[in-house]
Amino acid sequence: SLPAKLINGGIAGLIGVTCVFPIDLAKTRLQNQQNGQRMYSSLSDCLLKTIRSEGYFGMYRGAAVNLTLVTPEKAIKLAANDFFRHHLSKDGKKLTLLREMLAGCGAGTCQVIVTTPMEMLKIQLQDAGRIAAQKKLMAVQGQLSPSPICPGAERRPTATQITRELLRSKGIAGLYTGLGATLLRDVPFSIVYFPLFANLNKLGQKDPNVKAPFYVSFLSGCVAGSTAAVAVNPCDVIKTRLQSLQRGVNEDTYSGILDCTKKIWQKEGPMAFLKGAYCRALVIAPLFGIAQVVYFLGIAEFLLALLPQHRG
Repeated sequence: SLPAKLINGGIAGLIGVTCVFPIDLAKTRLQNQQNGQRMYSSLSDCLLKTIRSEGYFGMYRGAAVNLTLVTPEKAIKLAANDFFRHHLSKDGKKLTLLREMLAGCGAGTCQVIVTTPMEMLKIQLQDAGRIAAQKKLMAVQGQLSPSPICPGAERRPTATQITRELLRSKGIAGLYTGLGATLLRDVPFSIVYFPLFANLNKLGQKDPNVKAPFYVSFLSGCVAGSTAAVAVNPCDVIKTRLQSLQRGVNEDTYSGILDCTKKIWQKEGPMAFLKGAYCRALVIAPLFGIAQVVYFLGIAEFLLALLPQHRG
């Protein structure tokens, strides 16, 4: 049922995000830093420096936004894919690869309604620590005038403050900055992920009418998720740069997808489009592995089945 699909997607999103959010924060910071004043050299270096300067909970900057909106995002994505697969199948026959890809395309298109504002807000909060650390380091090195504000007194924006400012200055369109880049990332991701998962999962089915074991669903979700994540990483880099409202010292600004692509290619080289790729794979693999296991276990169906008994 649709309520069960929405609950399953939400539970999967909450569990997955809680587990992998620090890696996602490192991905955002690695993708945003440009040639020049580079703060981090790797995933581990980023996490260690974040803990030293911002404390353990600094790794969860922006997590509240993600945890709030990931439930509808994942629910829409998974439920939309099931919806399109159901309507694209003819008399219950096996879907062709093209139809599986079309179903994934539909799911990716639907989810950006929630994904774009969620990522927009999350990125501002995740990258604030990098920009503050960069300015502090350059001030120490004498490359930047010290802030008149006392050290540690700078107040970082909250998601509510950012939302209000965007709505005041740009209207609802402000929250959908980078919508085109988000579509360029999420639609191809879903086109790759859903057919790949479905076919990998079938390999573990002994009988077409019996579900594959849960560990097969988990591994299939991990492999399909990490493969799709790396495949669309260039689009994710562009999306992250376009959605970052604040820049570090001497960092480029971008007017659109083509301008961003051109500047990254010319100033940082083609390898810059792979920044954070392994972080993204580490984030997406368990996230979608957990999502598929929650779907497999049918937690929502169990909870919904208890409701009539509880009411009685």
